[in-house]
Formats: sequence, C-alpha cells, structure tokens
Amino acid sequence: MGSNEQAVVDVTVGVLALQGAFNEHVQLLRQAARILGKKDIIERNWAFKEIRNEAELDSCDALIIPGGESTAISLVAQRSNMLEPLRDFVKVLRKPTWGTCAGLILLAESANRTKKGGQELIGGLDVRVNRNHFGRQIESFEASLDLPFLQHADGKDFDTSRLPFRAIFIRAPVVEKLLPNVAGIQEGEAQVEDTVIAPSRAMDEAVAKKIKLADVEIMATLLGRTATLENNEMNLDPEAGDIIAVRQANVFGTSFHPELTGDPRIHVWWLEQVLKAIEERAR
Repeated sequence: MGSNEQAVVDVTVGVLALQGAFNEHVQLLRQAARILGKKDIIERNWAFKEIRNEAELDSCDALIIPGGESTAISLVAQRSNMLEPLRDFVKVLRKPTWGTCAGLILLAESANRTKKGGQELIGGLDVRVNRNHFGRQIESFEASLDLPFLQHADGKDFDTSRLPFRAIFIRAPVVEKLLPNVAGIQEGEAQVEDTVIAPSRAMDEAVAKKIKLADVEIMATLLGRTATLENNEMNLDPEAGDIIAVRQANVFGTSFHPELTGDPRIHVWWLEQVLKAIEERAR
C-alpha cells in the first residue's frame, strides 16, 4: 500500500429484525451511506444487516431498534434469547444504538401505561416514556419538525438546514420525564403504578474509561400538539412541548418514524455519530 493510500474502514450497522419496520431502516441507511460517501475522505465499507440472533448482533458496531409493536418485539426477543445480549450491547458495551417509536420505549429505563410483567425493557436512556401518548392508530399524524442537530449532518448537494423534517407519528410515545443517572435500577420508578423498569447493567470497565454517561439531552420537542388522555378527553398545552427525541451517551431515541418518510437526513446524522463513536473507542 502506498504512503498516500488510506485503509478502508469496515463499519457494520444492524437493524433488529424481530418485528416492525426494519427493512425501511435498511433502505434509508444505504441511502445515507451513499450521501456520506460523496464527502468522506476515508473510504468506508458499510454493511447493513438484519439482526435476529446473538451471533449477528455480536458482529455489529451499531444498532437500530425499529418502530413496530414494543410488546411484540420484547416477547420475541425474550423467546429467542436476545434480551440479555441486547442489554449487554446497549448498557454494558455501550455501542451506538438508535430506537424509533417502539424502539424508544424499549430503550427507556421506565415505561408507563404498562402492566407489570407485560413487557421487558432493554434500557439505556434515563427517561420515563408515556406509551401511545397521542392515542390510537387512527389518531396518527404527521408534523413538520425543526431539528437543529441536523444542521451538522451534511454531504454534497445535501442541504439539511433549510427544510423542516416531515415526521410521522403512529401510536407514538413521548418522553414524559427525564430521570437521574443512578447506579442500579430506577427504584423511584418501580413504585409508580402501571410502570415497568429496565434491569440494571454495569458498564464494561474498559468502555467506562472512554464513555462518560452524561444527563439525557433533549434533541427535539413538539409544540402545541393535542394529546389523548386515558379518559379520551383532549389536552392541549401550546406552551409546553412534548419531548420527542433524546440522546444520552451512545443511545438516541425518537418518538416518530424517520424510516417511513424516505428522508435520509436523520440517518445521515446518526451514521456520523456512529463513526465518531468508533473513532473514540479506537483511541
């Protein structure tokens, strides 16, 4: 290899394919990689894989947990012995993970409107999510979002800063509460009625030297949306926004479905975050 040549960097991104919109994520990831390829100095060998077992998960540098039915994904993961490997991936190894809609629920440390024993959580985000916050399937909607973090995701002929992101919300959760980062389980949340919590997992010691678990960062809110309450009454607070995107260390979560829009901008941004995480781990 000549002195001016760069080594090709292999990056494997998995999409959990137990249930939900996993194929749509794979298609947008491929589109996002092509966009990044137009501006990258270093050549990347991207691999995007559907993940259904532990061996496939072990091969991944990063993971997306798609939208779908969070209870169904949790049950299938449990029956296929994937829950513990997923918890290790997210919370012990702290590899980059993004959850959309149902994926956000699974990545939360606490979820309400949930019967005890009705669903297992993976955890990784110190938040409580409110499941089906906006109501039933027929009350799904679209909204144009201003996402400032997308201004840092770019590529040739790829303007991210001017156009709002058209987001799709289907039986969407929201982040109801930001929780403190604690050692062990969220004991306070365990006392809340109809709420389940994720089990605690200690971060790998070698990983802990390179990753600092900061507080949850709010990445996007939705203002003035009418939320459906349990008694089917409507509640509108035009001042307080619903939290619909958050990030904490390696974990990113969105209430909405970017994979259903055909707009790759969030996928471009997230792949950039994956590359940064891989570079930091390699130092």
